[in-house]
Amino acid sequence: MDFLSLAQKYKTPLYVYDLDRIKKQFLSFKNAFSGRKNLICYALKANSNLSVIHTLAKLESGADCVSIGEVRRAILAGVKKYRIIFSGVGKSDEEIYEALKLDILFLNVESSGELERIETIAKSLGKKARISIRVNPNIDAKTHPYISTGLHQNKFGVDKETALKLYLYAKKSSFLEPIGIHFHIGSQLSDLAPIAMSVEKIAEFARSLLALKIDLKFFDVGGGIGIAYDNENTIALYDYAQAILGALKGLDFTIICEPGRYIVGESGYLVTKVLYEKHTQEKRFVIVDGAMNDLMRPALYGARHRIKVYRQNHPQSDTQNQIPDTPMQAESLCDVVGPICESGDYLAKDVMLPPLRAGDLIVFENAGAYGFSMSSNYNTRKRAAEVGMEAGKDRLLKHRENFADMVNDELEILYGDTNGSD
Repeated sequence: MDFLSLAQKYKTPLYVYDLDRIKKQFLSFKNAFSGRKNLICYALKANSNLSVIHTLAKLESGADCVSIGEVRRAILAGVKKYRIIFSGVGKSDEEIYEALKLDILFLNVESSGELERIETIAKSLGKKARISIRVNPNIDAKTHPYISTGLHQNKFGVDKETALKLYLYAKKSSFLEPIGIHFHIGSQLSDLAPIAMSVEKIAEFARSLLALKIDLKFFDVGGGIGIAYDNENTIALYDYAQAILGALKGLDFTIICEPGRYIVGESGYLVTKVLYEKHTQEKRFVIVDGAMNDLMRPALYGARHRIKVYRQNHPQSDTQNQIPDTPMQAESLCDVVGPICESGDYLAKDVMLPPLRAGDLIVFENAGAYGFSMSSNYNTRKRAAEVGMEAGKDRLLKHRENFADMVNDELEILYGDTNGSD
């Protein structure tokens, strides 16, 4: 990929997505379950660009959404309503109302209080609400604590005892229709064992529900398969699918999976430009035009992304950060940091890089998931442009924000004027 040309054409910081690879990842996931009824619901929280979602919608992807905004995005991008599920612990009455009006596939229920609100709103609409209940298997996903969701200490889902009460209540209700069961134990999972244990545990519970004449049709295993950011172990997709299929043997469920990171993570790049270097008595800093508002993962999780350096007209070609066609220069330890006024504003810590000049590029790989979608305007910084690569051609997916985009609403309220300029 010609990052130098893309940076010149679209400026930096810049997100670039390989749409062909995204399609390949999605189809590999779907094909892993081809022997069974399945619905692959892409998790929009990973990357909610409409063009990315539309690319997947054309492949008959569903959508896993955690806000009514994401539901709207999925529909705008062409995802069929009957392939959309709505999850999350804090759905407002307005969101529940709109989701029921839109007639999406079902809502994942996370608490007894939420179930009561769904029933009340469904009654006001004179319709039955299709629901699934998120059951917390209390199994350690062995991932970062910020993205672990399957333990009783986490805010997600309910324990089996509570779930049983909710299913029995829903079965008797004239305005609730329990059609699915759901679990999700965490994100960036690199060990199959906790997933397999969770599937076995929830499948056993599902069998007991069927015995009680609760007519479940969908078994939602969540998402969470990790990718290799920095040489982590990864789960083979075949092994993942076989563990799920084996546990569900004899059960006539449609299997729902909610992959996000696996579909888009390795297909995205954040392209940043070196502004200059700074040396103190104890530290070398490479200062770039990208910052924690563009890529939050390193500051939030201590996450590491593989990086490559591109010097003007001399793209790097190997993994050791040696720059071709220049004399060998000694690498040294450095932090790659941004312009934001926070000590936590770094994109890479303690990495070995050669001496860099203003205008050189540093590209952060595997940035397609939880990159732009977690970006912000902190320090009144413009969010990056997004570009897609497909069949060897680039196209703009989202314009870079300008100053007017950030202030026009406030100006209108303050002065009755929208005269912001870039």
